[in-house]
Amino acid sequence: MLTAISIAMAGILGLSFLYLLSAIAGVLWFARKMRRATVSLHWAPVTVLKPVCGLEPGLIKNLRSFCDQNFTTYQVIFAVRDPKDPAIPIIKKIIAEFPDKDLSLVINKRVIGGNLKVSNLVNMFETARHDIIVIADSDVRVRRDYLRAIATPFLKSEVGAATCLYSGTGNKNLASRMGALFINDWFLPSVLISSLFADLKFCLGATMAIRREALMAIGGFEALANYLADDYMLGNVTAEQGYKVALVPYVVENRVFESNLRSLFHHETRWARTIRSVQPGGYAMSFITEGFPLSLLTAITIYAQTSSLPWAALPVICALSLRTTLHYVVQNKLAGGAALSPWLIPARDLFSLAVRIGSFFGQEVRWRDQVMSVHTNSCLDPSLELSTARMKEFGALIEKVSVSQPTNV
Repeated sequence: MLTAISIAMAGILGLSFLYLLSAIAGVLWFARKMRRATVSLHWAPVTVLKPVCGLEPGLIKNLRSFCDQNFTTYQVIFAVRDPKDPAIPIIKKIIAEFPDKDLSLVINKRVIGGNLKVSNLVNMFETARHDIIVIADSDVRVRRDYLRAIATPFLKSEVGAATCLYSGTGNKNLASRMGALFINDWFLPSVLISSLFADLKFCLGATMAIRREALMAIGGFEALANYLADDYMLGNVTAEQGYKVALVPYVVENRVFESNLRSLFHHETRWARTIRSVQPGGYAMSFITEGFPLSLLTAITIYAQTSSLPWAALPVICALSLRTTLHYVVQNKLAGGAALSPWLIPARDLFSLAVRIGSFFGQEVRWRDQVMSVHTNSCLDPSLELSTARMKEFGALIEKVSVSQPTNV
């Protein structure tokens, strides 16, 4: 006879199954939205900011994809901090390949806060000419219609920022494939579920775009200099200013490269602790996304009470069936179907559980060569947490500094 514990575990697992069904429905809804999406033929000029740090596998193809866009007027600014950065020759080669495009490289050591990427953005923004600013990570690859899709939401005056989903593509390395699987099967569906039930109030780092006036209203990039989750905070404070944050019906490709499982664990622990710092309640409740581990616990509980292997195996079979369905739907509808790895699902989900457990033991994160401590709202220094007063103060200062900067060609 089942005990209260068994019934409680079955109830929690039922919530997990409901989440998986909602995730599958969300992916199908977004895929349909992408098919029906239309783009305008009239766009405002765009400036693309590309912070770069060091060499990455496929870097030249990633960066080149942003320079060869089917778009009318756009500017691409690359930036590195170190004058000896090995990516500089690659960037210069790309600039030489497109002499008719507005491409440039900024090399500036200036650091204004704990987030070195934001320092790069500040340094680049000084030469940005257009009013729509697009920021994209260096490990992202896009199609030629990318800027058309990103610029279209800004035709609505109430849209202050926009972002888009990204899918993961790993190489043949096991850790990289596991990393891509996390992006595709956990992160991407969780964002879609959030957007189904509430207005988006954050951006995703693979692509975030913002109006110049909205950026000034939040205090410029300088206001984000001491936040690890600069993407989340950019969308969050933009929404606080009364603007809409649009989820563009478009998926960019994130090229995942992890040297080993240890590297992947540190990377995902940084993500987990960052998410926990900005959404502690949501992160705590997101344990229901761990369908396969929850099914194992439920199976153990049922078997201990009934000694029935078939009944104990049932929740595991159901969990794996739903997880596999979600995996196939994401890959075929949004991720191009190039990285189908259903046999990795059990290992991937148990690895996620290990990351989740580890995320609660400490605030330290590793990001490239930096080791940092993350506090509330991903603030690297709790004394510098964003407030409305500080945003207004930063905004007034940045407006004075940038008033002489051209905003259009």
